[in-house]
Amino acid sequence: MKIFAGNSNVDFARKVAQAAGIELGHCDIGRFADGEVQVEIHESVRGCNIFVIQSTNPPVNENYMELFMILDALKRASAAEITLVMPYYGYARQDRKVAPRAPISAKCVAELCMAAGADRLVVVDLHSSQIQGFFNGPVDHLFAIPTLARAWRESMGSGDAYVCVSPDAGGVERARAFAKRIECPIAIIDKRRTGPNEAKAYHLIGDVKGKIAIILDDMIDTAGTLVQAVDSLLKNGAKEVFAVATHPVLSGPAITRIEESDISKVWVTDTIPLKEAAQKSNKFNVVTVAPVVAEAIRRIYTYDSVSALFDDQ
Repeated sequence: MKIFAGNSNVDFARKVAQAAGIELGHCDIGRFADGEVQVEIHESVRGCNIFVIQSTNPPVNENYMELFMILDALKRASAAEITLVMPYYGYARQDRKVAPRAPISAKCVAELCMAAGADRLVVVDLHSSQIQGFFNGPVDHLFAIPTLARAWRESMGSGDAYVCVSPDAGGVERARAFAKRIECPIAIIDKRRTGPNEAKAYHLIGDVKGKIAIILDDMIDTAGTLVQAVDSLLKNGAKEVFAVATHPVLSGPAITRIEESDISKVWVTDTIPLKEAAQKSNKFNVVTVAPVVAEAIRRIYTYDSVSALFDDQ
């Protein structure tokens, strides 16, 4: 078994390799003078089970192209099986046709990964679970909620003083999973999307008065939805508002919006490297999911159950 990493999240890959008890494979990934990706694998992978760790966060297209070249290099070097470990799946929100003559981009990149050489896929908190069906091979969908909930209980406690809030109807299952683990009720915000990266919060379903609200989401992109949700919860009597999200995409004005909002703290994971401005802010708390990914890799290699990772939680 060998683990290789692209350039998108090298620190995370190192943590995974360390937790798995092996060193990262030796490879150089750079650019030619004209910007084309250059990949060189500096050790034999013939007959090996290879795990390639690469998040496809911004710059999304650069990271995907880098990934395709790594997969192709390993396939041509006679690797026995190549497992793509993609903590953050770029293009996941384009999982269906939202207009006539629009692409299903999440399906397109899944096919490109398979064509490049990936035999199976490991992902963390897909935007939509049905994306697993776009990949014609085994897909192990890992969840960050158990890790985040455990960290929350250890740091903040649990009970009815809290209420878990889903920022839209699609995230209710995520909010319920977190609420079950910290033993508190849930609430839902009725959100209407008016365009890409544009949404408006309308109504609150549930009681948040006098409670500490925890907004649950799979990612924070421009933070527009998050900031509106914070305002809505405080207007409805919430005592304090936190956010818990897996992927800190933090595009455009996201960090500024969070800094200027009344949110107390944003808890995220390290599936995407936290931007420098966010690292300097006191509003972000990072919880690592590297041990979970490392254990999943070990179980895949030894043909043990991956789903059993979450059975005891």
